[in-house]
Amino acid sequence: MEKQMLKGKVALITGASYGMGQTMAELFAEEGAAVALTARGRETLDSVVEGIREKGGRAIGVTADVCSKEDTRRVFEETVKAFGTLDILINNAGIGEQKMIDETEDDWMLYVMNTNLGGPMRYIKEALKIFLPKNDGVIINISSVNGARPFCGATYTSTKGALNTLTKNVAMRLVDTNIRCNAVAPGATVTPAHLANKKGEQPGGAKMLEYSGHYVYFPGPECDPMDQAYACLYLASKMGRHVKGQVLQVCNGAFL
Repeated sequence: MEKQMLKGKVALITGASYGMGQTMAELFAEEGAAVALTARGRETLDSVVEGIREKGGRAIGVTADVCSKEDTRRVFEETVKAFGTLDILINNAGIGEQKMIDETEDDWMLYVMNTNLGGPMRYIKEALKIFLPKNDGVIINISSVNGARPFCGATYTSTKGALNTLTKNVAMRLVDTNIRCNAVAPGATVTPAHLANKKGEQPGGAKMLEYSGHYVYFPGPECDPMDQAYACLYLASKMGRHVKGQVLQVCNGAFL
């Protein structure tokens, strides 16, 4: 049996009931990590946890909303209760949307910002309560190519640009520690959210794609969720031990 790259580690992954989050959780469990998964939907979350356990992995699921401070504290409490500590945080939960700026209402803007940026900030703050005392830990934020090339909804793209900045800011704060913070910026990846976007089914529909659609559809193959999971594995394992404050773009060259 090949050596597991994350043996003995504990990882917390938000938004892990489907798509990239699910794939990350399954890969990390295969690589030896105990995984704590969060999502808002209990049924789908339980299904992923059960699938990991059936393959011999260690996993728990905690139903939670990243917008809730109370839920956030509970997620960390249950993770530590189940596994004793935390070593890796992946901020994957987020909302995709295509609302143009002139269609963006305040309530929607604040909701997306609270989820896509507020959520990672809350989770990083809680994780550091564990990471700083032991001077060790990994933080991975799931951003987007939209963080640098903002072709989707006005609020979504703004939060991803801010998440890239937050990644570097946190890395600067932790530069003299053994805690590293990086981001993965997926391009077009075959997930339910991406497929809905291509059909114009995300909030805001397809109107924004009339202006930016040529950025979205690249003639080469789209990425698979595993491509993003592999990037996270690199950053979470000893392979990425000296990588700090970077945004690793995984897009098959579609957004160079």
